[in-house]
Amino acid sequence: MAGTNHKLSFYFPAEMIVEIQREAVRQDRSLSWVVQQAWRLARDEVRRLPSMKEVVEQRTRDR
Repeated sequence: MAGTNHKLSFYFPAEMIVEIQREAVRQDRSLSWVVQQAWRLARDEVRRLPSMKEVVEQRTRDR
């Protein structure tokens, strides 16, 4: 899948967009590049987050 580009829409809170824009300007990069690099750095941590199924199952056990 490397090298393929797809146009997608993502919705972020306005404050987050401002932060991403500032960082893009600081690094002289595009917003897309900044978001891609952030994902590459964060993906292992995101994968450690529990799924919604796991959250629901835990809440059910805790009742």
